[in-house]
Amino acid sequence: MRNVYTVGQLNSYIKNMFTQDYLLQRLFVKGEVSNCKYHSSGHIYFTLKDSKGTISCVMFAGSRSGLSFRMSEGQQVIVGGTVDVYERDGKYQLYAKQILLDGSGQLYERYEMLKRELEESGMFAPEYKQPVPRFIKTLGVVTADTGAAVRDIIQIAGRRNPYVQIVLYPAIVQGEAAVPSIVKGIRALTALGVDVMIVGRGGGSIEDLWAFNEREVAQAVFDCPVPIISAVGHETDTTIIDFVADLRAPTPSAAAELAVTDIREICGALDSGRDTLNRLMQRRIQEKRMQIRQMELKLKVASPASRIRERKMTVISAEERLQERMKRLLERRRHELAIYIERMKGLSPLEKLESGYSYVEDGTGRNVRSVRQVREGQDVAIRVKDGRIQARVTRILPLSGQTGELC
Repeated sequence: MRNVYTVGQLNSYIKNMFTQDYLLQRLFVKGEVSNCKYHSSGHIYFTLKDSKGTISCVMFAGSRSGLSFRMSEGQQVIVGGTVDVYERDGKYQLYAKQILLDGSGQLYERYEMLKRELEESGMFAPEYKQPVPRFIKTLGVVTADTGAAVRDIIQIAGRRNPYVQIVLYPAIVQGEAAVPSIVKGIRALTALGVDVMIVGRGGGSIEDLWAFNEREVAQAVFDCPVPIISAVGHETDTTIIDFVADLRAPTPSAAAELAVTDIREICGALDSGRDTLNRLMQRRIQEKRMQIRQMELKLKVASPASRIRERKMTVISAEERLQERMKRLLERRRHELAIYIERMKGLSPLEKLESGYSYVEDGTGRNVRSVRQVREGQDVAIRVKDGRIQARVTRILPLSGQTGELC
């Protein structure tokens, strides 16, 4: 009987064993999404399953940047994160930091490795970003000569400013020949001397967009003396050249709007304020990223991650209890208010009129409460429930003594 432990001690020991297992601190798990629930607090709860088992998962609101799509039942995904124990309930679950649709995991790892490498080399630094000219004469476009992307760029640029000359380099944007073709296009338009360049293509899978994640293309964009606007895929697609380019547009159509100013617009002051704000925000973001990295190193040494998750689960539980209590309190207050309303109705003068009483006023609108307030021949107004009676005093009969008889 010497080895008798409390439930809390056992859960704490198990939690410590999970924390010490390096494999469980950073791993990727593949499976099918089930019981997916988006909580009002921003957290996502779901189950990951395959033919041999299931595991409970949670993605906190602060980690939602690692999710680029809306999760739904039956999706095949790859979840990256940490397995840990929720000590209060003695339940282990997967705390998700990244969620990818299955099939893009290996490419995404290559993407993240190159992104970190180029960021550390300074190619993403805001001080290397060139400003896009407000008014341009020539617009260079490196993209496929067929497809919606080039049509959208030509249509929108022509509508906003028909005097801008558009020079298209028909590049190959997918497959093995895409990388040298895109690099050649950037260099050719640079030699031609265009004012601004759009480099991109329409949407697609990560495999379709992969040419824009290659080092050679990123280096060509970084070395280009002409301001480059990246426009690859849809708004949710992000490639390496989006970080290297001088400006990133969510779609080719948006890139055309950013590159070509509407000739009818005269908003120089607003544009100047916008550019200043963008520069300040970029600098601020870089500073905060450095601070976050320093704090992450400190937190990793102290290993408070599991404690933070514990507190989050406790707060979520407390929040749900608080909402339930507030709901009950509101119901009680509504009931009390209904009682007060009924009581006030009994004191309402309108209710008195409905019961057969009347209200008498003299010519000045004052309430007549005594025969001493009127004289014979004086006009008075009598209010009843459905209107007003105009009358004249013809005779005054005061009450006699305590008997209540009229004289």
